[in-house]
Amino acid sequence: MTDSADAILTQLPARLKEARRGQGLSLDAVAKLSGVSRSMVSQIERGESSPTIATLWNLTRALQVDFAGLLDGPQAAARIEVLRNGEAPMISNLGTGCRIRILSPPEEAGRHEVYDLRIDAGGILDSAPHTRGAREHLTVIEGTARVTSGESTETLGAGDTARYAADVAHSIAAADSPLRAFLVVQDA
Repeated sequence: MTDSADAILTQLPARLKEARRGQGLSLDAVAKLSGVSRSMVSQIERGESSPTIATLWNLTRALQVDFAGLLDGPQAAARIEVLRNGEAPMISNLGTGCRIRILSPPEEAGRHEVYDLRIDAGGILDSAPHTRGAREHLTVIEGTARVTSGESTETLGAGDTARYAADVAHSIAAADSPLRAFLVVQDA
């Protein structure tokens, strides 16, 4: 195989994934539109399977992208992906008085997650242990937080950051005023 063919095969998974996301389509939606199974689309995007020309043709038609440009066109110019304030997914059924905006992309779930955390005065977010080796990094933006990880507890004020084990039971509680914090969850 030539170097250019190797380069195409190396870039193809990312280009297909980028095209799918650019259309705002899920793996299931692409599978339905293309007739290619969801598992095959996922394997192709992860670089675990090389598509046949027929499969690639079906995917490019479903994604409304240029077949030739996908294979040999230059990589798209750097883009800035923007998640507008009102567009961030929200979790509001965890803990007491908690609202969590998900800031990280869906494909990072379970590896590196970023959240905008808001807890009402007196509210608490109790979390069961995450996967072994998981850690959380909490930076308080406004208010006072009481962070508990296992048997340890610390109080944080605005501007303070705590890094702690998240593979044990842990919690974040707001004191007498509302809490706003930036939370990063890293799984090992």
